[in-house]
Amino acid sequence: MPFFHFKPLCADTWPDLENLFGAKGACGGCWCMTWRLSSRDYERKKGEGNRELMHQLVESGQPLGIIAYSGNEPVGWCSVSPRDSLVRLENSRLLRRPDDVPVWSITCFFVKKEYRRKGLTVKLIQAATDYAFSHGAPAVEAYPMIAKKETVPEVFAFIGFAKSFEKAGFQVLKQPSDTRLIMRLSR
Repeated sequence: MPFFHFKPLCADTWPDLENLFGAKGACGGCWCMTWRLSSRDYERKKGEGNRELMHQLVESGQPLGIIAYSGNEPVGWCSVSPRDSLVRLENSRLLRRPDDVPVWSITCFFVKKEYRRKGLTVKLIQAATDYAFSHGAPAVEAYPMIAKKETVPEVFAFIGFAKSFEKAGFQVLKQPSDTRLIMRLSR
C-alpha cells in the first residue's frame, strides 16, 4: 500500500488542487462547489466560474478540505468545512440537521483513478476529521451512500460510502432514505 500524507487546502497548496482536478475541475466543472452554492448558482458558475469561486475561498483562508499526496503528487481530495458554510446542505430537506451541534461536514471526495481501492478514502476521512477537530469542531458529520451492490458507478462515489466512514469510527445518527445516512464522529 502506498504511503500517503495530507495537507490542508490553502494558497500554497491551491496549485496542487488545480493539478489534481485538471482542466475540467474534477467532476464536470464542479471544483467542489456543489454543496457551497445554491443549485441555481452552481449551474450558472459551472466550470471556470466555480474554479474562480473556489480560488477566492482559498485566498480568504476559509477551511475547505484536505489534499492527499503520494510523495509530491496530489492524489486525493476530501472536502471538510463547517456545515453552516455549505448552502445546499443547509437547505437540503433530505439531509436536515438532526440537532443544533455546530458540526463540520465531509461532503465530497475525489481520488485519482490509479489510487482508488487502496484505502485512501478512509485515510482522507481520518485526516479531514483531525483537521476539523484541530480547528475546534465538536463533531464531524458525513452523508454517505449505502452501497446496495458490489459496484456503484464512480459518478456516485463522490459523497463516500458508509463502510469507509464506519472504518474511520463514525456512527449512524439517522437514515433519511434507503440509500443515504447521516453519520457523525464526536471528539
